[in-house]
Amino acid sequence: MVLVVVLLAGLLTATPATATGRQTHTGVIDGAAFRVETPERWNGTLVLYSHAYFSDGLPIPPEVWLANRKETEHWLLANGYALAASDYQGRFGFAVEPALRDQIAVLDWFERNVGKPRRTVASGMSMGGGIAVLLAERNPRRISGVVATCADLDHLAPYNMSLDVTFAIRTLLAPGEDIDLVLADDPAASTQALLTAIERALATPEGRARLALAGAFANLPPWRHAHHAPPVELVERIKQQAAWAEGSASALGPAGRADLERRAGGNPAWNVGVDYGRQLARSSQRGLVEEAYRAAGLDLGADLARLAAEPRIFPDAWATGYMYRYAIPRGITPAPVLTLHNTADGGASTDQENWYAAQVAARGDQDRLRQLFSDRGNHCAFSGAEEIVSLRTMFTRVETGRWPDTSPGALNAEVAEFGPEYQVVTNFGDFADAVLGPSFVEHRPAGLQRASR
Repeated sequence: MVLVVVLLAGLLTATPATATGRQTHTGVIDGAAFRVETPERWNGTLVLYSHAYFSDGLPIPPEVWLANRKETEHWLLANGYALAASDYQGRFGFAVEPALRDQIAVLDWFERNVGKPRRTVASGMSMGGGIAVLLAERNPRRISGVVATCADLDHLAPYNMSLDVTFAIRTLLAPGEDIDLVLADDPAASTQALLTAIERALATPEGRARLALAGAFANLPPWRHAHHAPPVELVERIKQQAAWAEGSASALGPAGRADLERRAGGNPAWNVGVDYGRQLARSSQRGLVEEAYRAAGLDLGADLARLAAEPRIFPDAWATGYMYRYAIPRGITPAPVLTLHNTADGGASTDQENWYAAQVAARGDQDRLRQLFSDRGNHCAFSGAEEIVSLRTMFTRVETGRWPDTSPGALNAEVAEFGPEYQVVTNFGDFADAVLGPSFVEHRPAGLQRASR
């Protein structure tokens, strides 16, 4: 008989549910919902999953997620793996700090009520990928391996880069408008003003050139759609890059930033001392900006001078300290780490992989890190087969102490063995699905703009 377990205020109660041949446990620990699924024959490995950033108000399914895709969840259970996850206290927003506590509480519950895993692999998507890395660093004896997909690894960098993008939009495309970029009096109104400025700018060559400049400060790629090849024509490239800028302004701009400011006790981001001319010079999108400015007949130097003359934004030191305490990994790799990223991800910059590899080189064991790339635009645009192959790679590393072949050819051959139901890729934005072939590829990401260190 399956037991649906409810844990409230430290008190354990159990109620019967319909038998299914395996066990399902759900409940609440210290205000955070959790779910545990155990297979009919457990192989001793637990996958502890950390979910992505959920924006308040979005129609997120109410169940606690156990994997990025349902196909992945089903395959893991069918092959003997147990799954567990917390929904984090509050569920929505920048919930890194509570996640680090709530995920370990679920692991504690699992060990008391199901059994002690021989191996625990922490996995996660987007913000959750960074959480998985942090869990391993903070609990070195309890996490055996990490699989971080489309991960924000340096959680401070996206907020600084979003500040750069929105600072340029406000300065160059909405001068004189009442837009608060941080600690906004009316976060929704400031966000809407930024989105309106982007849409207005897309209508003219001059506006598009300045959008390309703003996007270049965060290395936003000019490729947004997971199901299509990268665009070639200039206007379409800027439109797709601008879609990333809209996402940044929505999720990390004034409205999205308000949640972090509440948690951190102030504004952790800044652009004091930033030389935007230097930032453009090292941007992976410098060529796109120069092409757009030539097409518009604009003076790039004059716009950079306008940015240089604009008053800067200072951080609140205690809020920045909050990010360093809870949200930035050191790269010490007490357990092996495997990362998976789309080559043109502007939601959680692919360049985060460059930064994290440097942290591991400085403080960890480089042989414990493998970084995989899928040749697609979009954020977290992976098939179930690609996720499963990535997890199997980590299972092999944990069980044998050696990495299997992680070359794109070997990985793509493994992906191709799965049926079409495992090859579905979702395009986040319109949430359309399409069956796509394997896409692992060699890739060298650019340097991360505005890294925390």
